[in-house]
Amino acid sequence: MNKDRIAENFLPNVERGEKIVVYQMLTRLFGNKQSANIPFGTIEENGVGKFSDIDDHALSSIADLGITHIWYTGVIEHALLTDYRKYGIPLDDADVVKGRAGSPYAIKDYYDVNPDLADQVEIRMTEFESLIRRTHQHHLKVIIDFVPNHVARRYQSDAKPAGTKDLGEEDDPELAFYPMNNFYYLPGESFQVPDGYNPLGSLADHPTKDHHFEEIPAKVSGNNVFKGKPDINDWFETVKLNYGIEYGNTEKKHFQPVPDTWIKMKDILFFWAKKDIDGFRCDMAEMVPVEFWKWVIPQVKSINKEILFIAEIYNPDQYRNYLSTGKFDYLYDKVQLYDTLKQIIQGKGKTSHITEVWKSLKDMNPRMLRFLENHDEQRIASSFFAGDPFKATPAMAVSGFLSSGPVMIYFGQEVGETGSGIAGFSGEDGRTTIYDYWGVPSHQKWMNDGKFDGGKLNGREKDLRNIYKRILNICKSHPAIREGHFFDLHAYNSYLDNTGNESIYYFLRFTGDKHLLILLNFSEIGIADVEITIPITINNQTLFPNEAEIPARDLMDRLNNIVIKSNGDHRQLKVSFDPHTCYVVEF
Repeated sequence: MNKDRIAENFLPNVERGEKIVVYQMLTRLFGNKQSANIPFGTIEENGVGKFSDIDDHALSSIADLGITHIWYTGVIEHALLTDYRKYGIPLDDADVVKGRAGSPYAIKDYYDVNPDLADQVEIRMTEFESLIRRTHQHHLKVIIDFVPNHVARRYQSDAKPAGTKDLGEEDDPELAFYPMNNFYYLPGESFQVPDGYNPLGSLADHPTKDHHFEEIPAKVSGNNVFKGKPDINDWFETVKLNYGIEYGNTEKKHFQPVPDTWIKMKDILFFWAKKDIDGFRCDMAEMVPVEFWKWVIPQVKSINKEILFIAEIYNPDQYRNYLSTGKFDYLYDKVQLYDTLKQIIQGKGKTSHITEVWKSLKDMNPRMLRFLENHDEQRIASSFFAGDPFKATPAMAVSGFLSSGPVMIYFGQEVGETGSGIAGFSGEDGRTTIYDYWGVPSHQKWMNDGKFDGGKLNGREKDLRNIYKRILNICKSHPAIREGHFFDLHAYNSYLDNTGNESIYYFLRFTGDKHLLILLNFSEIGIADVEITIPITINNQTLFPNEAEIPARDLMDRLNNIVIKSNGDHRQLKVSFDPHTCYVVEF
């Protein structure tokens, strides 16, 4: 095989001190021990997790899993239907809130935290600051959401610093667009609740549930819907922020002078960065102009140069723009690797498509955040996805081992949570609700009434968590994964013999003296005696000594008696794959 063909399957290493392993938790659900799970249930009926539930036991167990960063989802105060008026927090209108607990992405006060999460509502920010310190004491870092594109329809900060003006406070609502307005307006139109929206379902009631919300003139909805009566599937519970783009006029940009929204959002980022936050996951970042990110991220990093910015983004044509111009550290890899792996897990895709993904991303691979679950996606174990969490363990290995970039799991994923049950607004869709008060059954078994020791898990669930623990700890600690080169052995072997099993995939990760061979079977049947050929030298890097046989071991402790044999200028390995399995061979 010529050197050019070898180079096509090779990606250079990226020097890193640490590979980021993120554990996303929906904070209000994480510590909830109640299990009544009444559809549209109140906070009293269904319970809620608190900052204090994320205690030393929980954090130790999360760290033991191989995690480096926790993404605390839903911390910033958002619209909800629990009544906190006695604490000076206005009651929200049910007709523009999704679910009883509300969407974490309909921010009501950027300078406050969700009162649901506090034991003592009066000192809720102090309780969150204690959680930050507690997390750091366990050598874990803290990521929170930054939601820059939209806010709740009734946004009003009662916790903003002295002298701070609210979003929209100085707007001229008679102007549909004005660069210094914070919102877009529809003069002459009033907001109307979407047809068919029945908040809290037909059996539940609320003081503000009357199919009316007064907003004159109407503001533009969060997903760029310029009409007073949005559709029920629109982001009607939110309003779009104005960053100086004049929609409807070829999206003309008005960035000089700096729009007022830019300044207000910079101040919000500064507020949180000064609380020792380690990173921001930026919601729908591509709906905000890249020029804003270019302007704001370096300013925030002047406070803390190590602070991370992760962009939720779905347009591959904009990836490089948001990395190079926008200054993001990492981007979501949803529409390429996630979608590809989901298709393979469901038996609809080929493993050679993984090759196409890493080749298309090229040098951006180490900047992509890989995952198989998050709050927007269906649970692997649900009938909507795989129905069996073990079917995705090879895909989890690809997500974690393919590059030196970050990898993420969603709480409960590691014990096979199904996301089943109609919690309320979210319905039955294979996702764990982000809108409702709810208990998460498989996760609660691991939580074991606050012991966080997996005491109620069955044997299969424990086995699954152990697989995740091995994969994530290899991600975190092994030099070949943190900083090594990548070589696509599956594509290389397919080229050599013009064949290729599209249910298996294998690749190398290696540094000068650390070498891993990742062997994966996505099929539900075993595959016997697969011969794998490995070049001795890749791009002038020698992988093997001259010995005729080289012993190896499987870091997953599943494959025994592994020997790599010499065959001229190649090495060979014969291996039989168990169903839905992952081997990590170190030699």
